[in-house]
Formats: sequence, C-alpha cells, structure tokens
Amino acid sequence: MSDAPLAEAPVLACAPLVEGVLRRRWKRFLAEVELDDGTLVTAHCANTGPMTGVLRPGGRVRLRHDPSPSRKLAWTWEQAEVPAATGGHCWVGVNTALPNRLLRATIEAGLLEPWLGPVAGLRPEVAYGHGDRSRIDLLLTPGEGASDPRPIYVEIKNTTWTDGSLALFPDTVTERGQKHLQDLMAVLPGARALLIPCLSRADVTAFAPGDSADPRYGALFREALAAGVEVLPCRFAFAADGVRFAGVVPVLPRQPDHEGNLGNS
Repeated sequence: MSDAPLAEAPVLACAPLVEGVLRRRWKRFLAEVELDDGTLVTAHCANTGPMTGVLRPGGRVRLRHDPSPSRKLAWTWEQAEVPAATGGHCWVGVNTALPNRLLRATIEAGLLEPWLGPVAGLRPEVAYGHGDRSRIDLLLTPGEGASDPRPIYVEIKNTTWTDGSLALFPDTVTERGQKHLQDLMAVLPGARALLIPCLSRADVTAFAPGDSADPRYGALFREALAAGVEVLPCRFAFAADGVRFAGVVPVLPRQPDHEGNLGNS
C-alpha cells in the first residue's frame, strides 16, 4: 500500500520543547546540553544504544522540561537535528520510551486501519511466548467487520539509523530483538504477528534489517517474513509541538551492499 499523507495534527502533542546544543553524552543515560540562553543542563537520555548517526556533539537538540520531586533530572532529551537524506536537516526522535505511546495513539486514531483492519480492543504488555516469558508491546482485538478475525500481536522497534534514505534496525547486536522475532513466529498461524519499525524521522523512504550490525537478526528477519510475520514500517515527523504520522514505507528483505545489491535472499 502506498504512503499516507503527512497528518496535519500531531498524533502525540507536547508542550513546546526547549532547544540547545549537545555538548556530550556520558554514562549512557546522561546528556550535557547548552540551552540557547547559555545555561548548561544535564538531561536524561532514554536511548542506551549507540545512537548511530544521530549522536552528534555540537548539533542542535530539543529537550522536554518536566521538573518533579519524583525525577532526578528535570530535563529529558527528546529530539536531535541531523542532516536529512533529501538535503537540509530533519529532526529525529531519540527517546526510546516514546514509540510504544506513539504507535498506540496512531492505531487509536484509526490511521493504520488500512493495514490492520478495524480494531476493537488494545492491550499493552501482554505476556506471551515460551512460558509467558516475553511481553508483547500491543495485543489488538479485531473489530466488527474485520476480514481477518485473529488477534494481532504487535512488536514495536524504534528506528533512527539510516543509510541514505533507507531506515535500518538494529544498529548493534540485539539478542532481545532476535528473541522477539522468534516469539512472533511462534504465534502463527493462530494469530497475526506484526513487527512495526517506528521510523523516528521523516526523511526515509524504505526499511531493511541492519544486516551489517547484526547478521543473525537479518537472517531471522527473512525467516520471519517467509513464515508470515508482517512488517509495517511507520514513519513519523518530529516537531517542537509534537509528532505527526507520515505514512508507511516499503520493506526490503535485507540491507543492500555498497553497490545497492540485495544479494541472496
């Protein structure tokens, strides 16, 4: 199915974010940012991975200010400005706590109905897999008139790494991600199994597994496709006032080589 147009209203709105310049990221969970008024603040960094391509000291970032007695830090790093594949710059969502909320809001707004069908119910963090040792991000119950009455198990992966306009996941070896693909295959054929790469930048036009970072994940990704796991890469545009749905992009079965070849399937 072709891309949907950029939604006019944010699927997730937020209070205006505060801009500054990233000075450094340290201890994985912390980012030092100089605000535009010259104030130096320490912000929480929810993304514990390598942040390939989006960790740019000296680059502009956006923070959320949320002081609370229950929080150690009043600031949270939400977005980073990076060179866009199409020229210029674009803003990327870097808070890994956001994609599940973002996709839930997108589904509840009916924006994914062309791919999911009508949804009557949605439950987060439902135990499943071998011995119920895994938790699915979202479990959807089809609504009246759905062409496929099976429940839909939805696994969500935040995706910010790119090669040109191609979005890639993962950007490092992820045994947890490998296990999630295996768990999704295990629910078939009694249920639909759906992997949603949350493409947290609007400059990408397709998605592929990050074979160069995790060959095992890439192999399992292709095994999952062959088994019937569906992949629905959802693209989002990030702004200072919220996040907008920017459509669904095509899936490539593997990461192309430097000459653009897909190699053996």
